[in-house]
Amino acid sequence: MNSKLTEECEICRAIRNSTGRRELGFFPCGTGNPIDDCWSCDRNWERNRKRLANCAIGFGRGAIGGRDGNYYVVTNPNDDDPVSPRPGTLRHAVIQESPLWIVFGQSMVITLKQELIMNSFKTIDARGYSVHIANGACITVEYVTNIIIHGLHIHDCRRTGNATVRSSPSYYGWRRMADGDGVNILGSSHIWIDHNSLPNVMLLSHSDSYWRDYPMQVTVAYNHFGEGLIQRMPRCRHGYFHVVNNDYTHWEMYAVGGSADPTINSQGNRFLAPSKPSAKEVTKRIDLRADRWMHWNWRSEGDLMLNGAYFTSSGAGAAASYARASSFGAKSSSLVGSLTAHSGAQPVLT
Repeated sequence: MNSKLTEECEICRAIRNSTGRRELGFFPCGTGNPIDDCWSCDRNWERNRKRLANCAIGFGRGAIGGRDGNYYVVTNPNDDDPVSPRPGTLRHAVIQESPLWIVFGQSMVITLKQELIMNSFKTIDARGYSVHIANGACITVEYVTNIIIHGLHIHDCRRTGNATVRSSPSYYGWRRMADGDGVNILGSSHIWIDHNSLPNVMLLSHSDSYWRDYPMQVTVAYNHFGEGLIQRMPRCRHGYFHVVNNDYTHWEMYAVGGSADPTINSQGNRFLAPSKPSAKEVTKRIDLRADRWMHWNWRSEGDLMLNGAYFTSSGAGAAASYARASSFGAKSSSLVGSLTAHSGAQPVLT
């Protein structure tokens, strides 16, 4: 075996061994991950929960969520009536007009009958408990601003719809079928989705024809994309996407995809390709005609490619486009293991 292959095998073993660190039952401090280190080094973080609103990086750094509002404690995991939700439920909390910092009184599994439609200036903060959104509808962030969602386990989402759902205390309306994504974001600004566990990952923007999402700017940073994931890490439609310092240890079809001419700036990531020979490519253009996508600005800088992974770049490298797809300075891909060691929903503290 040549020295390059030997080195890659050693790196692959180290990556697989390091994933165990993500199961440790404590909050990290001093990891070099600026989000974790911002709040978790405070021993009184539970008393200072709203400090989290100052910890965002990248394009989400302006999101304040419910920082300026009261606390709302969710005590009831039920979702009996999407039109008239009970006080104490998550649905009742997220539809309120006033800013709210939403926390949980205990660990719980919430099975939503219909999509959970967020109102503006809300934080869902699940730190300290195991809170699952599972086996039903999931979360919709639509035409709102200033949302923070932190620490949820979101999984086994199902298609729901063709039903009436309340989105504010004064309005409810008919909803078409939702597509079953964990978090669906449409026409919104100042959104920060952080430290959640999502098995079906990210489809960003409403549709290829939805022009209001053209100026969208998204940072995808410090995530571990691992076993069980197939694609959409993320899939981008319109806008400018900074994919930075993530750890990709598994995919079945592709890791980063796009349609409708997005700008994708991939920096400092670690891509470990699957063993399947036909799935080594990191990227996928949904439009298969090369004459259409060759001008799309997609680039890879400082990414570590392992086990035959490769990134197909395109475009003329327009500086202005990449400037709009750059949200903070990428760290070396050699640090990705430590930066993402505590990604996903945090452990339960007792």
